[in-house]
Formats: sequence, C-alpha cells, structure tokens
Amino acid sequence: MTRIDVVDNHGQFTHLEQRALRDMGVDVELVDNTTPPEEITADGLVLSGGPDMDDIGRCPDYLDLDVPVFGICLGMQLIADELGGTVGSGDYGGYADVTVEITDADDPLVGSLAPETRVWASHADEVKEVPEGFTRTATSDVCGVEAMSDTDRALFGVQWHPEVSHTAEGEEVFENFLAVCE
Repeated sequence: MTRIDVVDNHGQFTHLEQRALRDMGVDVELVDNTTPPEEITADGLVLSGGPDMDDIGRCPDYLDLDVPVFGICLGMQLIADELGGTVGSGDYGGYADVTVEITDADDPLVGSLAPETRVWASHADEVKEVPEGFTRTATSDVCGVEAMSDTDRALFGVQWHPEVSHTAEGEEVFENFLAVCE
C-alpha cells in the first residue's frame, strides 16, 4: 500500500489533508515538520499550509528525499523559495473563492481539472516566479502562479487548499498526487 506523510506546518487545515487521503484509502501519517529526514519512509509527502515561512522546520531537507512532494499554499511557497523561485506578498490577503485557469492540461497534478476550476485560496503570500525547472500550471485573476510542477523531480505545488469543501475538485488533486506516488 502506498504511504503518504502529511508534514505539519501548523496550518489550520492540515488535519483535513490527512483526512482526505485517509478517506481515499491511503496509508497516511501526520508528521511534525521537525522530523529528521532519515525517519521519513513514505512514498510521497504533502507539505501542508501554515502561517509562517519562519516555522517550516526540516521541510527544505525533505525536498532531497527522492519521493514525490506536493506543497499546499505555504508548502508550495517554501518549495519555490528553497529552489530559487521568488515568493512575495499577494495583492489580496485572506481567503477567497477563486476561479483558476489550468495552463497545462498534461500536468499530472492539476491537468485533469482543465480548463478551469473553482478553489478556496489565501493570497497573503504567493509565488511570484517559479524556480528553474518548474512550469506554471495554473493562474488566476488574483495570482500569477496558482500551481507549479517540476515533473522531472516530481515536485508539485498549489496555492489553493484542495482539502477543504469549498474547493470544487480537491479530491481529484489528491487522487492525481496518489497516482504520481504509486
């Protein structure tokens, strides 16, 4: 059975990420972001959202584990920041219902949602420039980089929260990540 660990970056929806995967029949564990990388034995990692880029624990080390990684909100931002992208303040803070345009219908994480989907997202901070090797895979009127992928390294991120009921096709995003991990 495929195992996916959800790395807790202290976000308010982290438990919902674990639950979404568990409800899909995935062997899933919630692990603290200070867990030593050598103790992680999962087939894939979800880097949860959270309130503070200064409280990401060992998350940068997890990017070197040679397993697929899916960053959600802060999780995507820390991937971008660690790998040479740019993160900055968004023009719109707080949570909102957003229509996202999928710009890469072949992307393994979000391509199946093309041409667009409705999501629940916070844009207090956001990825401004994707790191080298990444492709922007979704955009919106409020955020230039709603999703990004580096399929060669199996690193993915979305600005929105697929784990909440306000996101129209959130479960499909988790199913797509599970398929990458299998």
